[in-house]
Amino acid sequence: MNVEQMKIVVKEILSRTDLTPCVVGHRGVGKSAGILQACRELDRRYVSLRLGQMEVGDLVGIPFRIGDVMQWSRPSWLPGDEDAPTVIHCDELNRAQQEDTLQAIFQFVEPPGEGMLRAIHTHTLSRRHKVVVSINPPDGSYQVATLDRALIDRMVMLFVETDYQCWARYAQKREFAGEVRQFLAGNHGFLAKQGMPMEMQVEPSERAWEMVSVLKKNCRFPADLEMEVYSGIVGKEAAIAFMRWLSDRKGRPVTADEVLNDWPNVAGRAEAQRDDVQAATINDLSALLQVAPGLSEEQEDNLVSYIAVLPRDLRFGFVKSLLKIPEVALLLVKDKHDAVIFDAMQAISEQAG
Repeated sequence: MNVEQMKIVVKEILSRTDLTPCVVGHRGVGKSAGILQACRELDRRYVSLRLGQMEVGDLVGIPFRIGDVMQWSRPSWLPGDEDAPTVIHCDELNRAQQEDTLQAIFQFVEPPGEGMLRAIHTHTLSRRHKVVVSINPPDGSYQVATLDRALIDRMVMLFVETDYQCWARYAQKREFAGEVRQFLAGNHGFLAKQGMPMEMQVEPSERAWEMVSVLKKNCRFPADLEMEVYSGIVGKEAAIAFMRWLSDRKGRPVTADEVLNDWPNVAGRAEAQRDDVQAATINDLSALLQVAPGLSEEQEDNLVSYIAVLPRDLRFGFVKSLLKIPEVALLLVKDKHDAVIFDAMQAISEQAG
């Protein structure tokens, strides 16, 4: 993506989520300027931390004692709870000169857990304030530290590249010298020479898919940027598969919500599903019922109707898993469901015997 596209994505993430975007790009491409402009457009105060120039004490504060208890002074750069909404830009994250500096900031760039606040050592950050990171790619062109997989897994990686049209619009707005603009209009190759591809160890993980879920539920990205955003979280291969799955509505499995709440309209689809697709519906139902086993009478009947259309082997396996959920088991053993459930329970009993 170019700098203008990066600004769109950064603004969306910062204004709608607690996730940490990490802008990756070569020198001079406009990472810092783009982040600053995004903050201004969001009407947020901007604080820049040049981590290549900082030590641990600059991040966690200076220790002092109150009686027998050690305390740490609040760093001057860290906004208070009542300060204007602020974006803290952790610039040059992978240029931190000391390993302990990188370890100290690790905690701060990690998105806060549910019901928690973002923190650095003993200091917390109000949810009204946000954090964004920028780095140069570790491709051998820069004197930077290699970020480990655990840290990368906690950020949304956004890869920014040179784009002449984007630069030309910026140059026009800033009234660059006409001769410079005219020369580069016919000589794009002299704008910037990219280094090696910006490869990072971005791979799927449970945490990564949770971040994709947060973005999918809360953010609206332009269609041409959505896959790039997800690629920076779960990797390109997984992002492509996910986007294909999203576009293939006919091939999607029936959801647990559809089975329980819209059965008459999805019954035909459910019965026609291949076994592998059926397994996805079964897994979705199992997960939902383990968390929320309480069913209305209509939902109960819909669940049993779904079980009735399953092939024999899948039916037995699904019923066996449902009987491990006490609230659901009590519903399935009702006499009115015998025509569907009895055979499965009998087969399960024989297996146990």
